[in-house]
Amino acid sequence: MRDEFVLIQQLLAQRPPVTRPVVVDAGDDAAVVSMAPGYQVVISSDTMVETVHFLRATMRPADIGWKLMAANLSDMAAMGATPTFALLSLAVPSNWSESELVEIYKGLYQLAAKHEVTLVGGDTVSSPHTLVLTLTILGEVRAGRALRRSTAEKGDIVFVTGTLGDSAAGLNILLHHDEERSELHPKLLQAHRRPHPCVTLGKWLAASGERIALNDISDGISQEAWEIADASGVHLLLEQDKLPLSKEVIAYADQMQMDPYEWALHGGEDFQLLGTAPATWFQRKAASAPTPMIPIGYVESGRGSEVEIVRSGEREQLTRAGYNHGRKR
Repeated sequence: MRDEFVLIQQLLAQRPPVTRPVVVDAGDDAAVVSMAPGYQVVISSDTMVETVHFLRATMRPADIGWKLMAANLSDMAAMGATPTFALLSLAVPSNWSESELVEIYKGLYQLAAKHEVTLVGGDTVSSPHTLVLTLTILGEVRAGRALRRSTAEKGDIVFVTGTLGDSAAGLNILLHHDEERSELHPKLLQAHRRPHPCVTLGKWLAASGERIALNDISDGISQEAWEIADASGVHLLLEQDKLPLSKEVIAYADQMQMDPYEWALHGGEDFQLLGTAPATWFQRKAASAPTPMIPIGYVESGRGSEVEIVRSGEREQLTRAGYNHGRKR
């Protein structure tokens, strides 16, 4: 039987130096932190459940921690927020060792340190069967500058921030225990295990003060595009041949005789950003963005709350088929 308090102290011991104003730190009944005046607090939470969101066969403990932090940071990026503090709660079964839990925290801390996020508490309990991790993250954004899905308008450019489908292709390699292709395509495995959320670009877009609708790509473009269309009441038209694909995902899809656009559209967990921006602003400013902003379509007049895609010159409704978190991997 684990001593909960000893374990918590062990997990917090490896935390990077605190760089933000913490008034009352972890170890009391609750943490107390200071936020900058003139800013609003942004709060998000993500849960990862063993067998639903990750498998021990495909993810090392440190990768699990990194990816949990990445998922939460990506939510901050989509709001244009600067991430600040986090709390992590664990439900741990007996078949996970303390050394594995230490590795989970190590991966989480590695990415947290890159974005100056401080873990200020959480909880640890027992679980009968599977490991469950819930991270709650706080961020801040200038008052009135938070980016939302609901601001897209007719004439806007639809854009993404990087290549799509890499994570899903990496998962496909891992699920098939393909050692040869693992050696051939390490970048795809890295994209699945250790994604890099677009926090810098999200903050840059919020600072611009422009009308940007934004969503993070956790469940796949086909899901995220519909969420923007529904929230904004607009019609999005995407062009398949403009979706950015890495040379690695193209090569692997060719080897497997699979369609890389299936991964790009429906795979999820790329943690890129999907957004819309006024065309004139995009044409003037996109090239100076800190990371690529790649146009893949536009918002057009006509029917609201719909997403279509152009394939081989033909328009069709885009099937809403992103990753469903209620379905096992």
